[in-house]
Amino acid sequence: MKLRITIIGSGFSALSAACYLAKDGYDVTIFEKNKTIGGRARQLKKDGFTFDIGPTWYWMPDVFERFFGDFGKHPSEYYQLEKLNPAYSVYFAKDDFITIEDTLGKICETFEKEEQGSSQKLKKFIANAQHNYDVAIKDLVYRPGVSPFELMTPVTIKKIDQFFSTIKKDVRKEFKNDRLAKILEFPVLFLGAKPDNTPSFYSFMNYADFGIGTFHPKKGMYEVILAMEELAKSLGVTIKTEQSVEKINVTDNKATGIVSNGETYHCDIVLSGADYHHSETLLDKVHRQYSEAYWEKKVFAPSSLLFYVGFDKKLENVNHHTLFFDVDFEAHAKEIYDTPKWPKDPLFYASFPSLTDTSVAPEGQEAGIFLIPLAPGLEDTPELRALYFDKIMDRFENLTSQNVKNNIIFKESFCVKDFIDDYNSYKGNAYGMANTLLQTAFLRPKLKSKKVNNLYFTGQLTVPGPGVPPSLISGKLVSELIKKHHTIKTYESAI
Repeated sequence: MKLRITIIGSGFSALSAACYLAKDGYDVTIFEKNKTIGGRARQLKKDGFTFDIGPTWYWMPDVFERFFGDFGKHPSEYYQLEKLNPAYSVYFAKDDFITIEDTLGKICETFEKEEQGSSQKLKKFIANAQHNYDVAIKDLVYRPGVSPFELMTPVTIKKIDQFFSTIKKDVRKEFKNDRLAKILEFPVLFLGAKPDNTPSFYSFMNYADFGIGTFHPKKGMYEVILAMEELAKSLGVTIKTEQSVEKINVTDNKATGIVSNGETYHCDIVLSGADYHHSETLLDKVHRQYSEAYWEKKVFAPSSLLFYVGFDKKLENVNHHTLFFDVDFEAHAKEIYDTPKWPKDPLFYASFPSLTDTSVAPEGQEAGIFLIPLAPGLEDTPELRALYFDKIMDRFENLTSQNVKNNIIFKESFCVKDFIDDYNSYKGNAYGMANTLLQTAFLRPKLKSKKVNNLYFTGQLTVPGPGVPPSLISGKLVSELIKKHHTIKTYESAI
């Protein structure tokens, strides 16, 4: 008899867990509140344009290969991957930008032109980052965060100082050129915290950036979700959409099922891939592990104001990924993490996937995605969205020396309120809990409930942390934990 597992949500971590659990012989059903699967990685289609609503960066292809490889598959069986060259560009002033190309050799040449002697420092920095990558991505992040001893290996003990220094300190010690330093500090923003609050060990993100590179799945990141859906269904996973889960049922201190759209569904194990804080609100208070005070004290990754824009012409002086660092990073960071408020002069990011992929926009037109990082929990109104769109479009036109506002066919926006409404996201955060020193590994919310038997969690608020590759890993970790505690043999002997 198969153990029945109900999974709440259908993001990367939930789909990952579903695949592993179905492969191991469990009867798996996913309940997704939205019309389409994917969690934050959904898609917007309008007037011949296609936009990834959520993640747009494809880093760490080895993690995707490892995931599909666990099922005897390869990503190329589902979607086509292209390495971007250039990977991205960073604007610092009008017509003043640095372009990061697709090999470390080319990047070293770029650094050397900017600051004499910096290429040798960069090679040394990336060599250390690569070693950290090998330790972290190939080993440490595949541990379930149950015990601090998971972090204690002969290799990590030698790197203990890197857990008590910071990325910013290491970068600024070696690179005096502020522009180059900002580029090296940029990748850790994917971890949801400031460079001066991120342990040095996380320099492995720099290796992911400069050592491995940036990729694009043809037709967009949603192709990865569709690939995982196809794999999950081939393994026997049932997926139900437009199913809003209202309650996790607990009997005799054991999760026994869920209530969705007013109907009760019984199961043996409940796994939530939805927002962790929201998932616990589905429990009676006595069964919750973490108080509201606990969540209030945690450092969350930023929220975002996003715009999806259709242009009636091709744009100039931009790359597939383009960052705008022409304002004070420290001031913006303080307005996210220290004194949360709408930023006076925000940094922003833009993606133009149609520069690479002709399938996402009509011929001769451009798809643009613009993102402003924000503090979670801010007031979100149509007036504020409009104000900030005008702010960044004025700067965009000036920095890239082109007029585009009169070429906008349409724009759609997504912000704090939408993250809450669509994903039940805590304070509208965009991608989970930051990876600071005190929110790493065993110090993050647990995969397995400490209060309710047969209840588990996965996703960006638990281990290993924020981002798409960590979400894939989180699904694997929780599936292994479930398998450890709930084998079919154990279940049959109990009944």
